Amino acid sequence: MIGVFGGTFDPVHFGHLRCALEILERLGLDEVRMIPCGAPPHRDQPVATAARRSQMLAVALADEPRLKLDTRELERAGPSYMVDTLASLRAEVDATPVCLILGGDAFSALPGWSRWQQLIGLAHLIVMRRPGWEPPAGDALGALVASHRITDAGLLRSRPAGYLMFCEVTQLEISASGVRAILAAGLSPRYLLPETVLQLIYREQLYCN
Repeated sequence: MIGVFGGTFDPVHFGHLRCALEILERLGLDEVRMIPCGAPPHRDQPVATAARRSQMLAVALADEPRLKLDTRELERAGPSYMVDTLASLRAEVDATPVCLILGGDAFSALPGWSRWQQLIGLAHLIVMRRPGWEPPAGDALGALVASHRITDAGLLRSRPAGYLMFCEVTQLEISASGVRAILAAGLSPRYLLPETVLQLIYREQLYCN
């Protein structure tokens, strides 16, 4: 069973990594594909280049073989739509269950994503839930939750896609924009991201303008 965790990772930090690892272990995933976004269609373009963001992820994941760098979005021209990413992965893994891992904010914004209603046919949706956060109800997302939600993680292996599950994870209030702001101010973001990533940032003078 494969997890998919997308993001700009500009830069990758412990908030990303801890959540990915917790979901992997709690749901019994075999691996999680960490997929840096090439050209995000719904937010500002990344500050670091695709090559640098990929490099930062590679060094961050070097000691955890269950979290794997997947660069397919960086190699594909045009906007990075998740539905295309999942379709390309599905073509490779056949009937292997795939779990798309989303934060609550991303899940709430799904109706703005390209062909978002096709996602549930390509993967299970795993929504990372903050304490006190409740899923939307009474709209298209509410209907999706009502018709696809499960609470038993064991069901995820029973079919390739089609289930939706909420999963609480440790909340680390770290943001990539916050890390960039610390660096731009000439301060140290140590302990917010892996030391290997920080040393790469310093070496390449990223985010320090």
